[in-house]
Amino acid sequence: MSAEPDEAAFVAALDRVSAARPDLDPLSAGLLAALDLGLPGDSRAFARTFGVEHALVLRALAGLEEAGLVAVTARDGRTQRTRYTTSDLGPSVPSPRA
Repeated sequence: MSAEPDEAAFVAALDRVSAARPDLDPLSAGLLAALDLGLPGDSRAFARTFGVEHALVLRALAGLEEAGLVAVTARDGRTQRTRYTTSDLGPSVPSPRA
């Protein structure tokens, strides 16, 4: 997440995720919304960008991975930085309507 996300686009993506997956907590929905916007899946960058404790991001990612919504692609054992992407199960977020 080297670039700051567009706030309006993020809120719209978050709304889509929350509507499609009301079972998700706001942080988990935010992680999926960031992926929906094409932001790189990087736990530390997400935590820094959105002002969330890294441990909370890791906990939310673990839940998303367990649910099959994201796939962890790399994990640094020393820093716990975790890279993730959408799972192979297909898109978890509906596309915006035209």
